[in-house]
Amino acid sequence: MDADGTADAAGAHDDGGGGAGRVRWAAGALLGRRARLRWVHLVLGGALLMPYWMLATVALGALDPLKGPAVQVLLYFAALAASLPMAAVTALVPTVRSLEGAAARALCTPRRAAEVVTGPARSWAARWRTAAWFVLHLLFGGVVSGMTLAGLPFAVFLILRPAGAEEIMRFWEERGVPGWLPGPLTGGALLALIVGTSAGLGGLLARWAPVLLGPTPDERLAAAERRATVLAQRNRLARELHDSVGHALSAVGIQAAAAARVLRSDPEFAAEALAAIEETARGAVAELDAVLGLLREEEGDGAGPAGPTLAGLDDLLRQLARTGLVVDAEPPPGLDRLPAVLSREAYRIVQEGLTNVLRHAGTGAAAPVRLRIVRAGGRLEIELTNPLGRSRPVRPGGGRGLRGIGERVAALNGACEAGPTDDGTTWRLVVRLPVGGER
Repeated sequence: MDADGTADAAGAHDDGGGGAGRVRWAAGALLGRRARLRWVHLVLGGALLMPYWMLATVALGALDPLKGPAVQVLLYFAALAASLPMAAVTALVPTVRSLEGAAARALCTPRRAAEVVTGPARSWAARWRTAAWFVLHLLFGGVVSGMTLAGLPFAVFLILRPAGAEEIMRFWEERGVPGWLPGPLTGGALLALIVGTSAGLGGLLARWAPVLLGPTPDERLAAAERRATVLAQRNRLARELHDSVGHALSAVGIQAAAAARVLRSDPEFAAEALAAIEETARGAVAELDAVLGLLREEEGDGAGPAGPTLAGLDDLLRQLARTGLVVDAEPPPGLDRLPAVLSREAYRIVQEGLTNVLRHAGTGAAAPVRLRIVRAGGRLEIELTNPLGRSRPVRPGGGRGLRGIGERVAALNGACEAGPTDDGTTWRLVVRLPVGGER
């Protein structure tokens, strides 16, 4: 039974169709499309073996002057043994894995075919694995090709029993074998042996293809590192979009709602709110351009994208004040002298914390939001507190903000705490960042 997925199919047939299902599965495993592809692959392996085998036959024949049927048979097997090392040496060429991998994918189920590498071997471990596969391909292919070329015509001859078969019948009868045995029964058995051998050896190759032609441990590690890099870039872009554009949209939504409520009763306030929406939208477009610059970063550019820093904290607080959110801030002097990366990440953390307050508490909170930023002892500490209402609205799909803050803090080797206080009346966010923290 094949180990590349046909066993599961057999189980499915057993559950649904009983004996008829097992017969259909066995016929498919021996004569189905994939079985035929494996037979072609093995025959091609036998064809690839021929140059090595002929070279070894010539070399061994020159060393042994003796002639005779027994010597010739031994010579053929010795040539087969001598040809395989020569084939292994040629398989060390890196492009061999590309060719063999592309051909081997047709032998496997789609799930296992995805594990087969079709690129060149770039390490000696991959080359030795390819050499082992190539030797197995040629060895199994030589066996199946020999059985097909010699056994198939003989089996057909025995089944049809054409004129001239009497001599073969008499040959077996003189040796005590019943005359009917070398006929159709023997021919059918020989055909079954050829088909079964081809299916069995093809199944073994399909089982070993992901092992010998699959990625080496170093290649798996390199692929995992590449994927981790891509995921880190995607997470970084997602954080920037969430914190910049998400904040702007939240502010715009609240300002638009406020303008709509007082459009007739207080046109001046509505006009001021619309002006604030325009300013917020312009700032969001500028930040969006900076965020999209992440996608075009030059390789090796570690400066990161340009963006707002703690030096622009007053503009953020002024923008939030237009939404009606009162923030009691205590920014210390010297924020413009912080490292650029630290200052940008700290600004995003403050921005996301205030945006969360705006989303959940809205405008007109019972008590002002308090923001405290302290730089002392080589550490920057940010504390944000806001009162909790009786029922905090939950936004579907929310929760990404705090996760983004945690990722930013971890990238700078800092620490953060977020949650309600013991009395349950205040939400508190505390972030501690080393001033020398790096990504």
